[in-house]
Amino acid sequence: MNPTITPEWGKLQAHHDSIRGAHLRELFAADPDRGSMMTAEHDGLYLDYSKQRITTETLDLLVALASATRLGEGIEAMFTGERINTTEDRAVLHTALRRPHDAQLRVDGENVMPAVHSALDRMSVFAQRVRRGQWRGFTGRRLRTVVNIGIGGSDLGPAMACQALVDVADPNLEFRFVSNIDGNDLASALRVLDPQETLFIVSSKTFTTVETLTNAHTARRWLLDALGTTSAVRDHFVAVSTNTAAVEDFGIARDNMFEFWDWVGGRYSIWSAIGLSVMIAIGTDQFRGLLAGARSMDDHFRTAPLERNLPVLLGLLGIWNRNFLGSQTHAVLPYDQRLARFPAYLQQLEMESNGKSVDRQGNPMTVDTAPIVWGEPGTNGQHAFFQLLHQGTTPVPADFIGVLDPAHDLHTHHDLLIANLFAQTQALAFGKTSEEARSEGIASEQIPHRTFPGNRPSSTILADQLTPYSLGQLVALYEHKIFTQGWIWGIDSFDQWGVELGKVLATRILDQLQSTRSVGSELDSSTSALIGRYRQTIREGTNA
Repeated sequence: MNPTITPEWGKLQAHHDSIRGAHLRELFAADPDRGSMMTAEHDGLYLDYSKQRITTETLDLLVALASATRLGEGIEAMFTGERINTTEDRAVLHTALRRPHDAQLRVDGENVMPAVHSALDRMSVFAQRVRRGQWRGFTGRRLRTVVNIGIGGSDLGPAMACQALVDVADPNLEFRFVSNIDGNDLASALRVLDPQETLFIVSSKTFTTVETLTNAHTARRWLLDALGTTSAVRDHFVAVSTNTAAVEDFGIARDNMFEFWDWVGGRYSIWSAIGLSVMIAIGTDQFRGLLAGARSMDDHFRTAPLERNLPVLLGLLGIWNRNFLGSQTHAVLPYDQRLARFPAYLQQLEMESNGKSVDRQGNPMTVDTAPIVWGEPGTNGQHAFFQLLHQGTTPVPADFIGVLDPAHDLHTHHDLLIANLFAQTQALAFGKTSEEARSEGIASEQIPHRTFPGNRPSSTILADQLTPYSLGQLVALYEHKIFTQGWIWGIDSFDQWGVELGKVLATRILDQLQSTRSVGSELDSSTSALIGRYRQTIREGTNA
């Protein structure tokens, strides 16, 4: 359904026009209980959306839009395995990866849960052997470094989670993540490693991803140059893939391959064998805690009323900001250094999912879809880009994420961190008027420079602690927020055809870069000139 043709969309547009000039100062003044009423909570995760530019009527109208676009039916369709990934004719069942062992879920007539838990059990056995020093390298040395080679969802999720959960990770193991085809990435990772003590996890759904396979083959050569025999590959390489033949061609034994399924999209795959590095880092029990936290959010998303449903609320607020307030970007600002990679993870999760210009039927979209997602941890961002957030000409909605109880005992640091978090949301919402600046004794000529418009929307998400369980909740919260938005917009949030064109063209250009023939006339003049520049530089460098 095109949401813009519904009466609910029209009512929202009329409502927006009626409150366009309302300031958050006025909204808070009119409702003394706003700060406590515009909140929602589930299982220890707390959302304060009172600093969004909405009224209770706005929320009612947004919920009505969700109902009009049959969001509830969409949620059930996802959880029950309907093929809602329409362009690839696939079910979307990353939620199955965190369901309990005794659950039933049939895809094409087969209950997939036994296979899910069989894979999880295999992961567990392997992870425990590495952690206990029972899985050893070719020369008998204990493995001390795990290098995950992947890209996109095979890299961003595990890298984010390993950093976020460093407090519960095995301190005797080091984890590195290589994703970029740029040789600097792999070279810097290998430079200080001992081949005898290094385990590589090659993560690629198809085992054909150019970046991942190029890095994997280079890592293989590095290992064989040091250890002298292809027999060493068995002890130092494992694979996460769906392509058994390609894995075996690489030299990895079938027993050392961990499977996942085509109904698990890459950016939703941290819960699968793609999370093997995470399980090795934090152990089986803690990894199951990660799954349990996500399952808690799944149950909430599936059963909670829309107006009290955390992912739905975030999704509806995103639609309000994007389509009615005209926001083009969205900042994610975790006030916890352990979540430093979380904004990058969400960049792929949201922009690859909802960065679409046609709906599920292939019709051009009549409204804007995914915003540009970006962010950095607080308080670093305050000394980088917050100037624009406070006084720039482009308002940027933001999610502030805080952890109330830190894992360290530097309480003065944490008090200062949380004070900054709360202060930034207050400053963005209320700003500072010229009258307030004048009352503070600021010189008249300085007042234009030292006033702040405020009325910049933000939400605050708080967790009591950052644990595997709460991280699972947080990731699933955003997964379902993105689904909510995509469903209401009427797009397929689970394909990514936009990634393909550049790959195809890169293959053609690679042939030109490595050829001595004249550049083909089929290329545009800019690309031809760039290829010529590269060839000349490489030739000159070789001759020198």
